[in-house]
Amino acid sequence: MINLTVNGRPVTVPEGTRVLQAVRAAGIALPTLCYHEGLAPYGACRLCMVTLTSPPPSKLIAACVYPAAAGMIVNTETPEAVGSRRLVLELLLGRCPQSGVIKNLAAAMGVKESRFQVSRTEGDMDLCVLCGLCVRVCQEAIGACAISFVGRGGNRRVSTPFEIHSEACIGCGACAEICPTGAIRMEDKGPWRILHTWHTRVELQPCPQCGRFFVPQEMAFLPEQCPEIESLWRLCPACRQQRAARQWMQLLPLDRPGTRGD
Repeated sequence: MINLTVNGRPVTVPEGTRVLQAVRAAGIALPTLCYHEGLAPYGACRLCMVTLTSPPPSKLIAACVYPAAAGMIVNTETPEAVGSRRLVLELLLGRCPQSGVIKNLAAAMGVKESRFQVSRTEGDMDLCVLCGLCVRVCQEAIGACAISFVGRGGNRRVSTPFEIHSEACIGCGACAEICPTGAIRMEDKGPWRILHTWHTRVELQPCPQCGRFFVPQEMAFLPEQCPEIESLWRLCPACRQQRAARQWMQLLPLDRPGTRGD
């Protein structure tokens, strides 16, 4: 365990903790778009900029990637840190003026309009802030690597190879689930899952209990990798919850008050 100070508050966190986690352990809210606990730190959005005042010299750091160390003094409310976060939100507001998530973050920081305007083509990716969460979850957590960054500068975007259907995509939907702004459009239509943003269409298998189309055929390898989920992976969330409730009820003692209608 190591001790440091955040906004004048002493904080004790495990060694190896990032500054962002220490800030949150101190009960201080710090906005992020590219950070997720299940993925490696990335430092793309720069919304978590804070001032490290000790050890000297004082400097701005990205809290999500900077490792916490004993004796650190961190301040999230210096003019430099606040100004940096406001500038980032201005840029994001100029890039994605229609994003409700960005509008709310900007409003919370007192940013009502942007001095910057980015010329973008109409489409779903107008909501993309290039946080990289979808690319990283596909690579790090799923292992499919079906999408990646393409282009440079103002033309940088996320896409499948050659912007056509990627055979590597298993239709898990992790990219759409983790996207903070809703830039990835996914739709389950009958026996098909359509990821409009990636030009991908995968077949769904029905839940054996209720018949609802739910799990992509491409995910049939899961029981081989994780035998413990053999009996559950094909069930839709509703049926899975019902089964868990029945199993829980079977574990309750018969003489427990309320189990017999008492």
